Amino acid sequence: MESCSAHWENSGKGCRIGKPAWHRVAARPKTISLLVLLSLGACTKVGPDFEMPSAPIQGTWLEEADKGVKAEPADFSTWWQVFEDPVLTELIGAAYKQNLTLQSAGLRVLEARAQLGIAVGAQYPQVQDAVGRYAYNGISENEPNFDKLDLNYQTLTVGIDATWEIDFWGKFARAIESSDARLGATVANFDDFLVILTAEVARFYVVVREAEERVRLARENAELQRRSFRIARDRFRAGAVTELDVQQARALLAETESTIPAFRLLRRQAQNALAVLLGVTPARLAAIMGEEGRIPTAPEQVAVGVPAELLRRRPDIRRAELEAAAQSAQIGVARAQLFPAISLGGFVGLRTSGSVDSRSNNAELSDLFDSDSFTGFIGPSISWPFLNYGRLTNNVRVQDARLQVLIANYQNTVLEAYREVEDGLVGFLRSREQAGFLSISVKASKRAVELAMLQYRNGTADYTRVLETQTALVDRQDNLAVAQSAIAQNLILSYRGLGGGWQIRGPNDFVPPETIEVMRTRTDWGDVLPASDLGDAPDSGMAAAETRTYFRRPDF
Repeated sequence: MESCSAHWENSGKGCRIGKPAWHRVAARPKTISLLVLLSLGACTKVGPDFEMPSAPIQGTWLEEADKGVKAEPADFSTWWQVFEDPVLTELIGAAYKQNLTLQSAGLRVLEARAQLGIAVGAQYPQVQDAVGRYAYNGISENEPNFDKLDLNYQTLTVGIDATWEIDFWGKFARAIESSDARLGATVANFDDFLVILTAEVARFYVVVREAEERVRLARENAELQRRSFRIARDRFRAGAVTELDVQQARALLAETESTIPAFRLLRRQAQNALAVLLGVTPARLAAIMGEEGRIPTAPEQVAVGVPAELLRRRPDIRRAELEAAAQSAQIGVARAQLFPAISLGGFVGLRTSGSVDSRSNNAELSDLFDSDSFTGFIGPSISWPFLNYGRLTNNVRVQDARLQVLIANYQNTVLEAYREVEDGLVGFLRSREQAGFLSISVKASKRAVELAMLQYRNGTADYTRVLETQTALVDRQDNLAVAQSAIAQNLILSYRGLGGGWQIRGPNDFVPPETIEVMRTRTDWGDVLPASDLGDAPDSGMAAAETRTYFRRPDF
């Protein structure tokens, strides 16, 4: 039998590759160095740790001294209940369950959960492939020493191929931090839209009731002016007055009646907007709204808490903070690209070769599962893109600049929050003052109309006096209705600015149960998607993501 070289062994069927040394002997101390390498990789994270951006802090509200404002802690979760309007409460409940844009925001939360799962998975062996390869090989006869080899042979390989880039510089850990913060930002975005949604439903509801009140007042004044018109017409027929009085009365009546279609148009448009917010057709909303109602009445005092609570309560502020946190982690991801990537790769499997020439004594493909067919390797590798021409360094600078933009956005969001609350409060208080004066004016105008009509009947005043008083009454009553609506709308704006309303959702209440069932039927979501019975939602998903967060943020 012919002798074999140092790297080949005689198997009885000819020379073939021998088992590697690591396969024939016990584990060597080199394995310890790999474990040390892995442990070191788990301890290093380049890039900055996120720090809470500084924000302008306001100690008190500008309107805090007003007796209508109470600067004390309050529950804003169901702020609309201060109006004591059951229809409004029903509408907000329906919008929460059915609004389609809110459902889209909830689905983005599920998407962010899945993205977080991708980031978590990246820290484990990035290549874990079960492989199978077959190859037919033909060797050129012009190769050196070709006469000592089979010119045509086949190889068959099966096994597991794995590559693990060790997170030596914290690249994957920072990516998890970023994805975790982005998940929190999508939750805050859902909450922010819920705040806006509840406020918009309440605002359009007030607009509907305002339009109904203005229609009611216009009809009452039209009826009053119709009686005045009859009186003027009767006196004209009796020869007591000229036709001028009749035409003036007719003109005023027609002008008042012309406002009714405009108010009805306003009402219908507000109802149509409400229908979109509730996720129903306009015809369906009409059944929910019921009969005409009154403008919701605001309470005498409003509890607004303290300004510092906005930083913890308002979802858009939390979202701006979390977006900055996510971007801060991206600096670490980019900076890790500057350092060598240390990977551990290996293959374990079975390999055999078979000669196409049946006269050969070499191994056959059928020997694949023999113990002698075992093959494998394991070893580290290093990749370092040191000649990157500044691309990686400039990418770090790009990420840092984006972080600074988001920090400025966070600070601006805080200022906008203060503005919204202050605008709402001053609007609420001043509109209430205005409504008080207008109430006095309307009461006086009604009395003036009565006196003017009495004097006109007695012939002691001309119709111009009647015309002036009735015109003033129409204007002042309409202004009062608008002011009463403004009181409610500004209070709604205040509660929106205070960040109330998002608290009504549950911890996993982002997608309706029927949508969950449809998605589960279509795709295997595992525990990323909550149970269709939200009360039985698993502890993973959002709750798990919150426990992994690397900085302190308010509970969702």
